[in-house]
Amino acid sequence: MLHPTAIVHPGAEIGKDSDIGPYCIVGEHVTIGPRSVLQAHVVVNGWTEIGEDCLLYPFSTIGAASQDRKYTGERAYTRIGDRTVLREYVSIQRATGQDEVTAVGSDCLLLAYVHIAHNCVLGNGVTMSNLAQLAGHVTVGDYVTIGGQTGVHQFTRIGRHAMIGGMSKVIKDVPPFFLVEGNPCQPYGLNSVGLRRGGFTVEERNEIKRFYKHLYNPKHNVSQAIEAMKEQVETAPGREIIAFLEAPSERGVLKIPT
Repeated sequence: MLHPTAIVHPGAEIGKDSDIGPYCIVGEHVTIGPRSVLQAHVVVNGWTEIGEDCLLYPFSTIGAASQDRKYTGERAYTRIGDRTVLREYVSIQRATGQDEVTAVGSDCLLLAYVHIAHNCVLGNGVTMSNLAQLAGHVTVGDYVTIGGQTGVHQFTRIGRHAMIGGMSKVIKDVPPFFLVEGNPCQPYGLNSVGLRRGGFTVEERNEIKRFYKHLYNPKHNVSQAIEAMKEQVETAPGREIIAFLEAPSERGVLKIPT
């Protein structure tokens, strides 16, 4: 359905059984998948792709020009997967850089006033609570939970199944499977509830716990912790932690503040 007050550019591609509500604006280069709903006052512009069965609540803004000073109007993309829900006033901005992408995966839930800046990449099943904000070039793994009013510094990486408590200031990389919170942000153990819900075995959870102790052993730097992990690794999550720690990083891994 297309409400008579909605403005949809003739060049936009709207999937079958989608619903474009009152006062929505859909730009020329936008593609919206089947059965997606834009409730009211939603603005989607730029080179934006929205998947199937998505639900966008009023006043969300998708694909607006990057707020990056380096952005000069070049073609850059915004992509949202299937079954993702964007609550009121969510803003997701297109990337900076020719043919670069800001991407949000499938089955994500972004609550009111969440902001996703240019060149961010979110995996599948990510939950962000009200007023959580990501600066540019942040990478968020699958099934991460980010608490309300949390701010994440540009170029930060957040590993899969991590959980960040509300009102946190995140300026360092957060390894997968861990629980962190605070300002300054610091680790508080495993995301135990998320790991159980995610179907991780007892063996996997035990190895994640051992590796957490290695990384946050005050006698170990990161390189020493990695070497200790490599001597003991037996599970896929353990190998994932090692790979995360060894990957290139702009910010460095979160450690316990001294």
